[in-house]
Amino acid sequence: MAGLFVKKGDTVQVVAGKDKGVKGKVIMADPASNRVLVEGVNRVKRHTRVTQSARGSQQGGIITQEAPVHASNVQVVCPSCGKPSRIGHRRSEADDKGKTHSVRVCKRCEKDI
Repeated sequence: MAGLFVKKGDTVQVVAGKDKGVKGKVIMADPASNRVLVEGVNRVKRHTRVTQSARGSQQGGIITQEAPVHASNVQVVCPSCGKPSRIGHRRSEADDKGKTHSVRVCKRCEKDI
């Protein structure tokens, strides 16, 4: 199973679905189900039972929260060009110990993400 191209903290834009065009920050990425939780996207109403806390305050009712969206419906927004783009990978140059690592790259402007 391949990993996700989206990481927690990335700014993404929704490219398909009811929230198409909305930008938001990734709150959580779940590679097992191939879904991401984006701030302000796919808001759903959840009905919770009214419960009483130890101090006597009541919590519950109808809560609006984000639901996960499929990772194929979002694209990472490149910080340098500011547009949603596909993500590529390239090997970085060797450091002082001679090791290289993979770097995410914008397919539009070829800059590091």
